[in-house]
Amino acid sequence: MGIEDYGGGQTAQSDVLVVTTNDVPGYRVTQVIGEVFGLTVRSRHLGSQIGAGLKSMIGGELKGLTKTLVETRNQAMNRLVEQAKARGANAVLMMRFDVTEAADVGTEVCAYGTAAVISRE
Repeated sequence: MGIEDYGGGQTAQSDVLVVTTNDVPGYRVTQVIGEVFGLTVRSRHLGSQIGAGLKSMIGGELKGLTKTLVETRNQAMNRLVEQAKARGANAVLMMRFDVTEAADVGTEVCAYGTAAVISRE
């Protein structure tokens, strides 16, 4: 597995800029639209659970679970961007991730932030 299997974040082609900061240097916020989020819940498949159980006995990274979590975060981020676009935003400010266990059957990942319209100063 290469680094592309473990990376995430925004693609260069996105119409919506997603940042973890309150503002974007060189831009001004012309409209705050409000909170947006992207949510997904993923269950772990049996093979990765067995592999993780065995790996936990000897230590080391759980690569299958890492890859699944990256894919889950990327899906949540894509849903966040789609919701922001649908509401007329071209930016999401103060983006964060929240990760929780969902009733012991999977992992819930929520990407959230503030949808806004920004323009160059």
